[in-house]
Amino acid sequence: MLLGLCGSLRRASLNRKLMLEAFRLHGGSFTEGDLRLPLYDGDLEEAHGIPNEVQTLADQISAVEAVVIATPEYNKGPSGVLKNALDWVSRVDGNPWRDKPVAVMSATAGRAGGERAQYALRLFLLPFRPRVLPGPEVLVGQAASQFDANGRLTNQRSIDALDELMTDLKTQ
Repeated sequence: MLLGLCGSLRRASLNRKLMLEAFRLHGGSFTEGDLRLPLYDGDLEEAHGIPNEVQTLADQISAVEAVVIATPEYNKGPSGVLKNALDWVSRVDGNPWRDKPVAVMSATAGRAGGERAQYALRLFLLPFRPRVLPGPEVLVGQAASQFDANGRLTNQRSIDALDELMTDLKTQ
């Protein structure tokens, strides 16, 4: 079972399409984590503890074989939604990320395909000690024109990189 985390909340997000393509290529079962979490606030945590939706996300991370993260690039970094989820999950008991295989990918409107967002995300994940796959990098630039009407990737280079990444994830 795979868990997908999409750093964009939009239902028709290009990163959600990319994540779904990753699941299709991987085969098997998957679920998507809900990143609609309250903003991290130490006072909220102190007064009420870990919110149920945060604990649910942490439990999902713990329970799956691997995690697929699809991140947009907002202002040269990952989305605030994704960073907020990482901040909240870091506050739960234990470390659900520890030794968890993680595949990172991105789809963006720009030409670079989210390269800076992926770099920053890898740095954000480092303290949790997951096993982030080093590559191949899946950077889908100008993504609005890279998917067909059924949400399938059309660029063969991107398809090949995504397929290799998902094949590597199976062996982790």
